[in-house]
Amino acid sequence: MGKASLFILPHPLNFFTVCDSPTSRILVVDDLGDNLFLLQTVLEAEGYEVDTADNGNLALAKVADSPPDLILMDVTMPDMNGYEVTQQIRQNSSIPFIPILLVTAHEDAYDIQGLALGANDFIRKPIEFDKLLVRIKAFLQFKQNACSP
Repeated sequence: MGKASLFILPHPLNFFTVCDSPTSRILVVDDLGDNLFLLQTVLEAEGYEVDTADNGNLALAKVADSPPDLILMDVTMPDMNGYEVTQQIRQNSSIPFIPILLVTAHEDAYDIQGLALGANDFIRKPIEFDKLLVRIKAFLQFKQNACSP
């Protein structure tokens, strides 16, 4: 089965005024360059600082070096899939809590596996960016509130 990237782009791209920190950092992980570019463009337009990784090993290195505020990661990648990356992040006690949203074209049966490994939510393909941005904002606010005294 070939790889396909499906996105639904509403207009305009700026859906919300970013209420959380304008410097919230998001790591986007996907082996397809077009997906990385599109997600980075949309998220930066919303005021987020975006870093990218095109494979699981690079993602793990970036998380260890400078943990982002949130990870948006494709499930289906060669060598190390999104589930394996999630599991390694959650097993490393030196990494602070980072919300992980997995992007998938799979059906609900795969959600259980991802959630059991520590993913916080799933984004279905085709991606609806208004829903994606609401979820990102909610997880960043949750993390910010959890860290506040």
